[in-house]
Formats: sequence, structure tokens, C-alpha cells
Amino acid sequence: MTCVLENMSIHSFHTWTGVAVSLSILCSIAGATGYELPVPSARVHTQTQGNVRVSTAVPSDRETREIFGQPLYRDNVQPVWIKAQNLGDTPVWFLPVGLDPDYFTPLEVAFRYHARNPSGNDALNRRFFESRMGIEIQPGETRVGYVFTELDEGTKAFNVELATPGRTETMTFFVPVPGLRVDHHNVDWQGLYSADEIVEYDNPQSLVQALQALPCCATDKQGNGLADPLNIVVIGEITHAYRAFLRAGWDETETIYGASLFKTAISAVWKSEYRYSPVSALYLYGRAQDIALQKARENIHERNHLRLWLAPMRFQGQSVLAGQISRDIGVRFTAKTITTHKIDPDVDETREFLLEDLAYAQGLTKFGYVEGVGAAPIDAPRGNLTGDPYFTDGQRIVLWIASEPVDTAEIELVDMRAANP
Repeated sequence: MTCVLENMSIHSFHTWTGVAVSLSILCSIAGATGYELPVPSARVHTQTQGNVRVSTAVPSDRETREIFGQPLYRDNVQPVWIKAQNLGDTPVWFLPVGLDPDYFTPLEVAFRYHARNPSGNDALNRRFFESRMGIEIQPGETRVGYVFTELDEGTKAFNVELATPGRTETMTFFVPVPGLRVDHHNVDWQGLYSADEIVEYDNPQSLVQALQALPCCATDKQGNGLADPLNIVVIGEITHAYRAFLRAGWDETETIYGASLFKTAISAVWKSEYRYSPVSALYLYGRAQDIALQKARENIHERNHLRLWLAPMRFQGQSVLAGQISRDIGVRFTAKTITTHKIDPDVDETREFLLEDLAYAQGLTKFGYVEGVGAAPIDAPRGNLTGDPYFTDGQRIVLWIASEPVDTAEIELVDMRAANP
């Protein structure tokens, strides 16, 4: 790793923080490796596993422009800063494909910004090339550099893998990226309920009764009309649940404001993908959803999306979230929100998709079913607030979230009818 890399990485973030550091000072202090990225501690995430220590950071769109002088985010490229320290006595190899199997090479990115006048292209190539994260890390050595990945806004979830003879260390990071307006970032989880409002359940039978007693459906803001059915329950700590969904490829959603509505409308017209398209507010416990997540497909007309509310109950010390999931299969225009989605009438299929999706992502320990939604057959469907019909067997799926990855063969099916989870 050259001193040019250290200076480029550090100087760019120093520009952001208003601190100027010269190349000569950096070289004298840090040599070619190991200088700490001077950003607020909340922006640098560090883990140690085995004989390797890894720190990561993800610069925002604005910071990326300052570092590289080019609009990488606009072109769906996101640099991830990596600092890897080999604390052992054998070589370590960094595996960028573990971070993003479709990562971009430095010169591939540089080529996008080549000018017609080639006089500056060599310097541009060198700038990106010298920013790269090295592969081999010798004993006692520290490598610092960037990997150029596909863009993820909101929270970026990724693995950093380092191989040693006979062993691979894998560290999973969840790094917030400034720029996306996301509702749940502002939720005061501790302040949603007072201590005397929360009911603690240790008895499985009592839990089943409480889940069956939940309303059938979310409502509008006034608590009047019945919206989509509350067909999912998630049990586990909020952070574990959130990370399980991110590992399964679910995206956060933007709040509804001018820019997000405009992007939604443009995506609807051009049938393009908008991974963070807003989800309209539905209500439970007198408030809009605490978390909205989605999994986009080919275009904005097609996505799976869900809403979750923290319930005023805990089961065996773990949080309980009630929610709904449905599959969008089309978009139509409305006067109030510009566009709204049409859902697949078979809401049970989407419920089962979530089970499969989290299971394949190794995010579940067990699952079961309870009644409570109320059955509606295909020949006598119910309707939601926007008039979309849906049918259901009337059951809610209950999902126990894993704090660590669990193999699909180890996931337990719980007979909730026996009330013995």
C-alpha cells in the first residue's frame, strides 16, 4: 500500500471535517499503512476475529465526490473503505468477492469518467488504482483501501472475508449510509410504551391468546377502515430482526416527501426499479408502522413489502412485532399520493414467501401459526382501504428470529395449537 493511497483516503475525509493534513506528515506518522480514518466513531465499524481485525466505513454520496472527484453514486457505484490488520504470524488474503460478487475494479470505474482529451486519463486511472484494497496481507501488516461495490442506500449490509491457511474469517457489517430518509431511524423504541403498558408473557398459551386477540387488520389514521391483514408476527430483538431482513436482501423505504414521490412517479411511468420507494402509512396502536421494508423486483410495479409495529408485549424476554406483508403486482395513479400499488389477492402466498426467504437467509430458529386474521375464501374475498380484494386462510405466521445464522435443517416447526413453543 503506497503513501499516495493513505493521503488520498485521509485527505478526502479531512476535507469533509475541515482538517488539512499533508502527505509528508502522513508518511512520517504512519508509513505506508495503518493510519486511522478520521471520521466520527459512529461511522467506523470494527470487528476482530481470530488473528485479523477489520475496520470499515462507507462514505456518503457527497463524501464520495470529495474523495474521488466523480459522481460514483449516480452511476450505481459505492466505495467501501476497508482497513484490515493481520495480527497473526501467517499471511492473510482479503477476498473482495465476499463483499460483493459483482464488485467493480478500480480501472473499470475510472474508465467511466475518461475524457475525450486523454491527457488527464492516466492520472485518473492512477488515482483509482492506488485507492484499491490490497489482497495479500503479511504478518503484522495493515492494508487500507477501497472496494467498489454496487450501490446500497440506507444501511449497507456486507461481509468481509479474509482467508488464512485452512480457515476463512467472515465478519458481517451493517453500516448506515447518510442520505436516505428512513422512518425507523427516528423511532424512539424505548419511549413507545411505558413500563406498565408492556405485558410480559412467559407462558406459551398466554402468548397464543394474545396474538389471536390482535386486530385482524391495520387501519387508516382515524382507526376506521380495515386495511391489509396483520398476517405476520416477529419475535426477537429489534436489532436481530432488522439485520435478518437485511441479510435476506430486504431494503429500507424512504419517507413520503417531495423527492421520493417524484422518484416514485418517474419509476412508475418508465417502469424502472426504485428499491427504496415509499410505503404508505397504515395504522396499529394508534400510529403508523415503525418499520417498512421491501424487496424490489424488475420494476417499481412489482415488489414485496411489509410493515411492522412493536407490540406492547414481550415473550420470554424478547420483543414482539406485529405486521403485515403483501406482494405488489401493479401501480395505478391516485390524486392523494400520485401512485398506489395493487396487491396480489393471495396474501397467504406472500406470507409463505417471507418464511422461505428468511429461512434461506438463515435468519430463523422456529416458526408456527396462530389464528386471528379471519378466513376469507377466494370466492368471497375481503377488500383493503384502496379497494384491492384479497383472500386468506385466516392465519398469522409467527417467526422467531435468529441472532446468529441458523441452518435450514435446524429450523423448528412449532405447533402453536398445542401452545408449546
